[in-house]
Amino acid sequence: MAPHLANVTPAHLLMWQRVREYAVPLSMIETATARRAVGDWAGACAAARIDIDFDLHAVRDRHGTEFATRLRADLRRLAPDLLRWHMPRIAPDGRIRPGLTISLSRYGTMPLQLVVRTPPAWADAGQRMSLALWEGHDGGAPRHHPHPRPSRRFRLDLHRHLWDSSRCGELAWRCGADAVPVPAPPDPPRSLAWPNGPVRPDSSNVDDHLWASARWAAEAELLLKAEGRPRGAFTVRLGARDRRVLELVAPDDSHAPTFRPLREVLPPQVVAALPVLPEAAARILPDLALLRAGLITADRLHPLVAEALSASGAEPAPAPEPQPGDPHRVECRGDIHRIALRDGVLTAIDHDAAQLRREELLVALGGPALPCLRAIDAVHRDPQALPAVRERLGHGDVSGALAVVEGLLGPGAVLRDGPLREALESAAARRLDHGFFRSGLRPVHPAATRPERRGRARLRTGPARAS
Repeated sequence: MAPHLANVTPAHLLMWQRVREYAVPLSMIETATARRAVGDWAGACAAARIDIDFDLHAVRDRHGTEFATRLRADLRRLAPDLLRWHMPRIAPDGRIRPGLTISLSRYGTMPLQLVVRTPPAWADAGQRMSLALWEGHDGGAPRHHPHPRPSRRFRLDLHRHLWDSSRCGELAWRCGADAVPVPAPPDPPRSLAWPNGPVRPDSSNVDDHLWASARWAAEAELLLKAEGRPRGAFTVRLGARDRRVLELVAPDDSHAPTFRPLREVLPPQVVAALPVLPEAAARILPDLALLRAGLITADRLHPLVAEALSASGAEPAPAPEPQPGDPHRVECRGDIHRIALRDGVLTAIDHDAAQLRREELLVALGGPALPCLRAIDAVHRDPQALPAVRERLGHGDVSGALAVVEGLLGPGAVLRDGPLREALESAAARRLDHGFFRSGLRPVHPAATRPERRGRARLRTGPARAS
């Protein structure tokens, strides 16, 4: 009999499920929302761990009062916690994609753009971001940032509903929440392929449910209009070496546009200059995919996202009632003993204090420990909650990680050597790298400047040519 093959949840959905659980904690959302509600946009950014790389007074003096007023209006509408919620992320940990400059808002014919930047991977401890102004040239960009120019692939100026609190109502129809998911369009003939490269891998290697192809025509129309092109060709990036060249067409101005593969083959340099459909438009909204897969309930989403998607049938489900904490139970000398928090410390409550002192002294002299004491020691060194602590630390939620540790060991506990202490110390040490990056004292990863790495690089590339 053939084995039964159960439906396996795609890895990218499991990643997004963890991201929604740990990356933007409820405490951050509540604090940032409260500060934004009273007009404190800088306080809201601080609550969402977003640094500000400009001064409004200096911006007004340099670019005029009118621009400063428009910029301040955008900053007051900015929901930084919502921006963090929708930032592009990378597998397998779901951390924010490093080394990006993403445009949030463009200001007409002015070359100025409001952008958000993410640090390189070696300095991403804390998962902090920064807001800056892009002036259309490299003069005002930090020299130590790997990609100071706004990315064409990752841009949010055409998707203000992903960060603008006044435009969140557009989310449902912009992500196609009311539409029936459809697969990506069929492969065009090989003559219409990307020059010197494949059009699309075999369908068995591609997850069609990743792509929001039903929205590509409408989103491409917005993209081309923003680029000053009413119709024309655009590209969709499906992979590192897999791009699709498409053309937006319509019978006339009164009909909705559609797209089709471009009929002629363009030179690579021409294709590279075509507008690129942003990732936010090309892919299915992760929250919508999680809801459809039943991996999340609407009450676990960001409140602004849950409110916008409620029209698509995703009504918030009641949260489970908190259960009283059950103490750890250990078999000790033939009996079942309890381990619980007492006076801020994890303690074997079925042993009196005098007995515990004698047993601890015996252990110090090299004797065997009580099962209860061994269980407490194991919880201190390698607790079952360690994966949750590491997830929070990886996403920069240090206060949430410490809250888990205090809830497990008590606020008065002294950490012992082991994986838990190593995880906390490593997170603290890596935050120094981010500080060095922000200050410009360490513009590149320290490993890149080691003499032995430079020597290995010369061995790989061979001897230099004589000039």
